[in-house]
Amino acid sequence: MSANSSSPQRRRPWKWLLLLVPLLLAAGFAAYVIIGTARNPLMPEADAALQSSATVTVTEGDWIEFKPQTGETAVALIIYPGGLVPPAAYAPLAHNIAAAGYLALIVPMPLNLAVTDVNAADKVIAAYPDIQQWAIGGHSLGGAMAASYTAQHPQQIAGLVLWASYPPDDLSSYSGQVVSIYGSNDGLAQPADIEASRAMLPPNTVFVALEGGNHTQFGWYGRGLQSGDNPATLSRAAQQQQILENTVNLLATLAAKETR
Repeated sequence: MSANSSSPQRRRPWKWLLLLVPLLLAAGFAAYVIIGTARNPLMPEADAALQSSATVTVTEGDWIEFKPQTGETAVALIIYPGGLVPPAAYAPLAHNIAAAGYLALIVPMPLNLAVTDVNAADKVIAAYPDIQQWAIGGHSLGGAMAASYTAQHPQQIAGLVLWASYPPDDLSSYSGQVVSIYGSNDGLAQPADIEASRAMLPPNTVFVALEGGNHTQFGWYGRGLQSGDNPATLSRAAQQQQILENTVNLLATLAAKETR
């Protein structure tokens, strides 16, 4: 009796350990997310771009809406943020895209990781029934998840914008417009990675190399270089302008198709 009655007592600590392991893993992951996001604070330019202007109305809700004040548009861009990067880090780009005449929508992600809600675009698209041409894109992990969404909804998405990113899915037969914009000094989405992605993208994909550009300068965040990135020899303002111009070129192509 004595031996049998002590057996459950010996097993009980293992049961507690099995319960604790998932909790410890979850706590460790939460700490990783919190610390990682804390390393990427918003720059003043990002905060400023969240304010409405004479040409753009900014509304913050389930997503951040940048709406042109110069009439209705039939073309919109959904933006998925980079991993552990605050959504508003892309506000200056989104504001300028709207100033060019296109609806821009930045979608926050759970834990600031787009992989946690690849289909976040569903609810955005449903909220704007008047939009005729949808483009989706994003930076780094956000761009990869935007590409995955495009692969799942090729008839719904007319354009894909990759900022320092490449697709995890085969999009070589995708019939929409694609632009892949990357920095020659990027230490994370390296030029060799972008080159290798050509086989995964349609033959008509436009590849734009930003000479001297890096990974960090696709947004307005951080206290310096993002971990693993290389220094840029192109100013952030100049890099942002080139990103803007090439993104707007894709949206203009969609708008031209809509008016035919």
